Amino acid sequence: MSKAQDFGRAGEALARLYLETCGFACVAARQRARGGEIDLIVRRGDLVVFVEVKARRGEGWGRPEAAVDARKLGHLRRAAAAWIVGGGAPGAAVFRFDVVAVSFWGEGRGCRIEHFAGVSVGGRRA
Repeated sequence: MSKAQDFGRAGEALARLYLETCGFACVAARQRARGGEIDLIVRRGDLVVFVEVKARRGEGWGRPEAAVDARKLGHLRRAAAAWIVGGGAPGAAVFRFDVVAVSFWGEGRGCRIEHFAGVSVGGRRA
């Protein structure tokens, strides 16, 4: 596994812990479906949320959520539709697409986690 993959998985792990503290249960992680990959699928009651996690080392390349463009969101929506059609969400009534942005500040300096619920593009709300 590459350092970039390790970094991405660390971001996903932090995003998952954050969402669990918000009352969500993780249904799946790194779920591949026709059309793309979904980083996290979480659920709270009848709400299922498809989560794109973006992790960056600082903001030298811009804010993490800005990397979620229309193309990426389209892949996420297609993958989510395939997952739902495949029977992945029994009893769910509401679906949403969220972005969790994780900015790591360096060794011993911590990180920032931001949750953008109901996104359209670049962390903007739908």
